[in-house]
Amino acid sequence: MDAAVSISVRGVWKVFGDRAGEALAAIRTENLSKSEVLEKFGCVVGVADASFDVREGEIFCVMGLSGSGKSTLVRHINRLLEPTDGHILIGNEDVTELNETQLRELRNRRVAMVFQNFGLMPHRTVRDNVAMPLEIRGTGKARRWEEADRVLSLVELTGWEDKYAHELSGGMQQRVGLARAIAADPDILLMDEPFSALDPLIRKQLQDQFMELSAELKKTTIFITHDLDEAIRIGNRIAIMKDGRIVQIGTPEDIVLNPADEYVADFVAGISKLNLIFAHSVMSPVEEYEAQQGAIGNDIPKAHPDTVLNDLIDLSVEGDGLIAVEDNGETVGVIDRVGLMKAIQGGRGGEALS
Repeated sequence: MDAAVSISVRGVWKVFGDRAGEALAAIRTENLSKSEVLEKFGCVVGVADASFDVREGEIFCVMGLSGSGKSTLVRHINRLLEPTDGHILIGNEDVTELNETQLRELRNRRVAMVFQNFGLMPHRTVRDNVAMPLEIRGTGKARRWEEADRVLSLVELTGWEDKYAHELSGGMQQRVGLARAIAADPDILLMDEPFSALDPLIRKQLQDQFMELSAELKKTTIFITHDLDEAIRIGNRIAIMKDGRIVQIGTPEDIVLNPADEYVADFVAGISKLNLIFAHSVMSPVEEYEAQQGAIGNDIPKAHPDTVLNDLIDLSVEGDGLIAVEDNGETVGVIDRVGLMKAIQGGRGGEALS
């Protein structure tokens, strides 16, 4: 059963400029492009009619090139930016209708944000930075320090509690930012390119750590990135944006194997499919295979429907090229050498992937 919807974004527009309302009306009636809106009204379309749902515990990645609108979009979830039109629901509560008091409560208790530039207070120690959301709530010093120390241990910063930001590396500072968000115990994490300023090795380490924490804490996350490799590695689903619009939403497998247009296809052209194609995507139904080829026997290698292509290749080498796909002890499909080669070459169900 699918998890409940945690965040629902419905028809959100953000048009920057003094004539935003007039520009939006013209977009709807005249179907103006982004460049036409700028020329005619002096307004910039930041987000155009964005709609999507994020399920509880899901990591939902939003990616695109610089200027695509991804960071603008995420800032609407906690209303750091006011939408020109549209609705944002967290649970059953419409964020666009909250007053200032309710909005402060939302930001302090239910939604936490991790920024690219760390956002640490230089005059505060690591512990005090992490404990700051609890301090704002009025939590006593002993309790908030206890919680700060607990979450610092989760991000492997025990022993650094009394240091200041300038004494930490970039990766360590970003871990402090993540710990501060976790300390607030929010329902939702908003992460705006949190690892993009880091060196590749440190970035991968933090990605690994974040995924481990996410699996443990089960926080609903919207993760902004310009890096498709990062989105594929981290996201349960990915939304790709261009010129303020969402052009495709899907699982990493969907995005890579079935790009919606040439823009998405260009993005995914260089992505290795070895860890993105699964057994369920390339297998033949067992009844169909046995009707044509005969019974498969019990002594061939077994795979799960979610076994990736890279592992299927290894299994094929172990046997005679035939693999049984089993789910809950029942054989549901068969992969033979032809199906495996099509998958390696870019074929799925006999059709080209690229």
